[in-house]
Amino acid sequence: MTQATLAAIEALHDTVVMARALAANGRSIDLAGLDTEAATLCATVSQLPRHRARQLRPALEALAQEVASLAAALPPP
Repeated sequence: MTQATLAAIEALHDTVVMARALAANGRSIDLAGLDTEAATLCATVSQLPRHRARQLRPALEALAQEVASLAAALPPP
């Protein structure tokens, strides 16, 4: 399950990177569904044994950093 979870984290990371690039270039982006996908990942990780979840920490931290960068790239509401 860890490999599949890692693949899902990486896929969401790639989506956020693309969204950030689009936003930084003034393009309109649709973030609908990202919150649900993130919540599903969190639920999945929380069900893993602690030692397996720890293996995912670097990927999760990279994802969190990209989300913060995306938030900074978005125009104010």
